Amino acid sequence: MSGQDSIVEAFRVMTANRSLSDEELHDLIRDGITAALTRHFNGPVEAEITILPDGDIKIVVLKEVVEEVEEPSHQISLKEARFDDEDFQLGDLLEIPVQFSDFGRNAVIVAKQRIVQRLREGERERIREEFSASAGELVSGEVQQIERGKIVVMLNRARQAEAVIPWREQNPRERFRQGEAIRAVLKKVEETPRGPRLILSRGDPAFVASLFAIEVPEIYQGIVEIKEIVREAGGRTKVAVSSRDESVDPVGACVGLKGSRVQAVVSELSGERIDIVPWHPDPEVFARRALAPARVAKVLCDHERHVITAIADEDQLSLAIGRNGQNVRLASQLIGWQIDLYSSRDWLARGAESSLFGGGDEEEVADFPLSELEGITPATLAALEAAGVNTFFEVLDMERDDFVNTPGIDESDADHMVALIDELTVVEEPVEATEAGGEQATEGSVEATEAAVDLGGEAGNESVAEKPEAVGVAGEAEDEDTAGA
Repeated sequence: MSGQDSIVEAFRVMTANRSLSDEELHDLIRDGITAALTRHFNGPVEAEITILPDGDIKIVVLKEVVEEVEEPSHQISLKEARFDDEDFQLGDLLEIPVQFSDFGRNAVIVAKQRIVQRLREGERERIREEFSASAGELVSGEVQQIERGKIVVMLNRARQAEAVIPWREQNPRERFRQGEAIRAVLKKVEETPRGPRLILSRGDPAFVASLFAIEVPEIYQGIVEIKEIVREAGGRTKVAVSSRDESVDPVGACVGLKGSRVQAVVSELSGERIDIVPWHPDPEVFARRALAPARVAKVLCDHERHVITAIADEDQLSLAIGRNGQNVRLASQLIGWQIDLYSSRDWLARGAESSLFGGGDEEEVADFPLSELEGITPATLAALEAAGVNTFFEVLDMERDDFVNTPGIDESDADHMVALIDELTVVEEPVEATEAGGEQATEGSVEATEAAVDLGGEAGNESVAEKPEAVGVAGEAEDEDTAGA
């Protein structure tokens, strides 16, 4: 193989599948040949390299005619120049044709190396230009290989690019094989000593948001907005959505007819559970919704400390906490406040303890309407309210005779109230679950789908049973303080 054939062949191999323009190809050839000429003449040269339409290459080295040669690579003496033509004068340029056969092996190797180097530099710069502004976008590709836990992906682009999904950015429930199609979100372009590296993620909340943007036209059009999204990859995702059009139900739009839209997202996430809740600016209302699918009886808000105290009935407590505390932990992340979770019984005992013995802050000893007291009969409640007794703290000060002397309350009702107060004033340790806690979750926690409610909007006429099992939805299950939100 001749020198020209060697360089052309190296060029063809190195530029295969890179979709370079003719101008870029020719520029690479000239650069490679210039490097070879520099090696051949032992210094920088001035040359004219012409690539003919038929693929042939013409190389002419230019040397300046001088009296005394100081730089042999681009100078020639007047005496040598006049060997070819007696008319040469000082300062003229002598054109010396060069054939590929004149190149030695080392010069050919240098040309190949220069071509490879230029290709790599061009590839790195292209990646920077094409992907630097694309962080957060959904990309697709094919799994090339899996090595040491990371997945190497060849992206499906006009110009193919290689990317990786590190172990920490993967969904632990998923397994991929070589050759499989894969989608992920571009998290960042990371600079390394070997150039820019594309980092993808299937565990980031932005991946779920990108999937919803594809499946829900209202999100893509900007009608429905994902206000907040938090996720524990492989376990659960909570999404808070709002609508800019009052006629569009944001939760219903995301769920879709018979759950078709959200089910497509769930399938891509290998069955990961998704809770979709309507966003609200009031942290108390938002906290109720964020704890879905559990129904919260009462919410108290400390704006200074950014702490939400939520009280749930006994049958809703384990659902509110979630498996290993996951539900309350994600709810806390979704609203950006700490959530302290109590059962109704333990909250009443905590309030009774504080009122009898002192201690606790103002929020912990806050009174509540007598109508919220569990165990009181409607007749007794009506009789006490008629007598001007309306709060729990007021009945704590009443003796048995006080109840008997209240119109509408007989001795059996009085005994029941005394027993109820005695039971509630027994001090017990509260069940708390904060952003970092959740160990109080009981075995057999109720799953999110058991509290799913019917939706308005697009999915409003579908039964709960038709919704995907992995989806928990909150919305119309709100009490009167969230109505119309």
